Amino acid sequence: MLAAVMHTAFFLLLTASVARYLLRHPGSPDTPWIIALGTALALLYVLGPALGAAPTLRRLVWLGLVTATWAVLVDLAPSFAWCAVPLFFTALRTLPPRAAIVLVATLTAFVVAAQLRLADEFDPNLLVAPPAVAALATAVFVHMERQAKAQRTLIDDLLRTRRELAATERREGTLAERQRLSMEIHDTLAQHLSSQQMLLQAADRVWDADPATARTHVRTANGIAARGLAEARRLVHDLAPSELAGGADLPEALRTLDAGPGVAVRFHLEGTPVPLPDRVQSALLRVAQGALANIREHAGARTAALTLTYLGDQVVLDVADDGHGFPAADTTRHAPDAGRPGPATGRGHGLPAMRARLGQLGGTLTLESTPGEGTVLSAAIPLEHRP
Repeated sequence: MLAAVMHTAFFLLLTASVARYLLRHPGSPDTPWIIALGTALALLYVLGPALGAAPTLRRLVWLGLVTATWAVLVDLAPSFAWCAVPLFFTALRTLPPRAAIVLVATLTAFVVAAQLRLADEFDPNLLVAPPAVAALATAVFVHMERQAKAQRTLIDDLLRTRRELAATERREGTLAERQRLSMEIHDTLAQHLSSQQMLLQAADRVWDADPATARTHVRTANGIAARGLAEARRLVHDLAPSELAGGADLPEALRTLDAGPGVAVRFHLEGTPVPLPDRVQSALLRVAQGALANIREHAGARTAALTLTYLGDQVVLDVADDGHGFPAADTTRHAPDAGRPGPATGRGHGLPAMRARLGQLGGTLTLESTPGEGTVLSAAIPLEHRP
């Protein structure tokens, strides 16, 4: 915007200066030189924008030619002196600050000399006005340049911050996806493989003594393998658990769960069922699967009970077993805070994964256990929560 104003002002001043000379000095022998130099100055000035604003050698040569042509014009016709004002900004944009100030001071001296030549008598304003205009123009330009530099710095900082935020979001997204996958693998594939291993071990032990029971175990293991394969495919496509596929609801899916051979699983439904969001159903189903896997591997229980309760403002899943339990002081050690699941290796990953999964939905996980009296795990999710 400033450049356009300065360019327009220069050509207006140049045209006015030529017109003034022709009106004041008709038939002057210097007229051809004035017209030629004025035309040359206009053509040189037009070339400026094409050379850019950077202080390249061509730009510096161009500025020198423009200044020299203007100085010759001012020497022949002092009325061209005020064309220096746009040249002030050109010098300030092209040269380093110190060199620009020196050139502006030189141009100002030419303007003062030219005005004194035009005056019929000495006028103090002619000594003060040009330097004042030059100083004002320089101050305005320097201030605008500092503001522009500050804005460029701010924009660069904002862009850098946005890039850093984008990188942070990508990292957090990657970590969240890794956590989700670790929980899904633990709650599905790992449990299926564990069940298959136990069934095949049981079949191997009774293979010779009770072939019928062994074949039953093998068939059951084959069915679990099929479900695990379906779950793996759904996991790849990030679909709902296979137990919830085909329009099945959560109570129906919970009824189909088992804890492996030797553990009887019962299901109870309390309250009036209401439609649940897919994520809530998936989370509670995964919690139930993880809890039954823990019962199978650690509790030494004979029975397990799943109780799904609709309480109006929340839905609660309780998983109880009659296993050997563990001291109450160990519940904290076995169940870290939500959002901080441990590594998916060894024991103890199931409960942290459950807490993290429920925490994403605003839910909570509690654990009560007494040695010799079993364990009760309770997962609650508020129904009004919509993540």
